[in-house]
Amino acid sequence: MRSEQLAITCSGVAKTYRLFGHPGDRIRQALSLGRLHLHREFTALQDISFDIHKGETVGIIGRNGSGKSTLLQLVCGILRPTAGRLDVTGRISALLELGAGFNPEFTGRENIYFQGAVMGFTRREMDVRLGDIIGFAGIGDFIDQPVRTYSSGMFVRLAFSVSVHVDPEILVVDEALGVGDAEFQARSISRMKALQGHGVTILLVSHSIPVVRNFCERVIWLDRGKLRLAGESSMVCQAYLDEVDQASLTSGTRAQSTASTRRFHPSGQEKTISIKAVTLSSPAIEVGEDLTLSIELDYGPEFPQGLVFGVGVIVHGAAGRIVALFNTLRDDLSLTGAMRQLRLRLPGTAFIPGQYSISVNVCDSAALFPFDAQDHCLRFEVRSALSRLGLPRWEGEVACAHAWEW
Repeated sequence: MRSEQLAITCSGVAKTYRLFGHPGDRIRQALSLGRLHLHREFTALQDISFDIHKGETVGIIGRNGSGKSTLLQLVCGILRPTAGRLDVTGRISALLELGAGFNPEFTGRENIYFQGAVMGFTRREMDVRLGDIIGFAGIGDFIDQPVRTYSSGMFVRLAFSVSVHVDPEILVVDEALGVGDAEFQARSISRMKALQGHGVTILLVSHSIPVVRNFCERVIWLDRGKLRLAGESSMVCQAYLDEVDQASLTSGTRAQSTASTRRFHPSGQEKTISIKAVTLSSPAIEVGEDLTLSIELDYGPEFPQGLVFGVGVIVHGAAGRIVALFNTLRDDLSLTGAMRQLRLRLPGTAFIPGQYSISVNVCDSAALFPFDAQDHCLRFEVRSALSRLGLPRWEGEVACAHAWEW
C-alpha cells in the first residue's frame, strides 16, 4: 500500500529512560561532562515496528508496564523515541491520562478554547463547535467553574467531548471509553462509531479485551516493551487470553472471565442494571442433554428510559478457556427495561465430559462495556461415559451428534 495511505508508521522504535536515584544526581552528572554516570537505564519500548493505515481502528493490549501508554505518548509527540523512526500523518486528537492538557485554573469553557488553540483552531472556529462540545459533555453550570473543582467523571466527560469534536484525523484514546454513567456511555460509543464511519484513524489502549475485540479491526500486543503479536483482533486477543489463562494455571490461581467487572454508579446511586440471580436447570448433565440458564435482572432508580442493552453468557472450560459465548446482541436481540427475566436454552449440548463454569454480564448496546458482571458464578459437570469395552465415548473438542450408517 502506498505511503500516503498510511496514518502511522513505526520503524524500529525504542524508548529508554534515564532513572536517577536522587534529583540532584541529574545535575551532578550533567556538570561532570560525562565523567560521572549516576543513572540507570530503563527501556520501556524496544524495536517496535508496525503500520496503521488511514481509517483503521487499532487496539493496543498488554499487561501493566508493557509500554502501551509510552507508545501512545510517542505517537502524540509528547515523547521522542530514543531510536528508530515514527511518522504520523494527520491531525491528532488525544485523550490520555485524566486531564492531560487541561489547565486546572481555567474554567471548562476556557479549556475548550485553550485545547482548540493547541489543535490549531481559531477562536471563531471553536465558537462554532462550542455548543456541541458543551452539550455532549453534559456538565451543566460547571462549564464555567475551574476544572480543579471537577469530579473525575466530569473531567473525562469534557475531555472526551473536546477530543471528538475537533475534527480529528487520528484519535488516540487511553483507557477512557469506560468512564461515565450509562447515558453518557451510550453517547460516547455512538460518537466513536460515527468517527469510524467517517474514516477517522483510531488508536485505542484498553485492558478490556471485549472492548478491543469488538471495536477494533486489528490489535497490537505489547509484552515487556516488545511487540509480541500484531494482526486481526480476534486472533490476537485470543492468543493473549490463552497466555493469561496459562499463566493463571501455572501460578495455581483460577483464571477469570474476560468480561470486565466494572460497575456504574450514576450520581452515587445504585447500579444502572444489575444481575439479581442466575440459576441452572441442573448441576450435572449427560453429553447431548439440554441445559437451561435463567437470568433475573434488576434496575436502579436512575435507569435511563429507552436504554438498550444486551445480556451475555460465557461458558468456560479448563483453565478458564472460553468454550462457548452467547449474547443477545449477537443474535440481533436488543433488550430494554421491560425485560426482567430471560432464559438461555441450550438443546442437545455438545460439551465433552468435564467441569465447566459460567459467567454472565449485562452490556451496552454495542457489546463493548458491561454494566454488571458475575464471573464464574455457576458450575456444572458433563458426566463421562464408557463403552462396553471400557473406552471413553467422548474425546476431543466437541461431542458431535452422529450416526453410523451402512
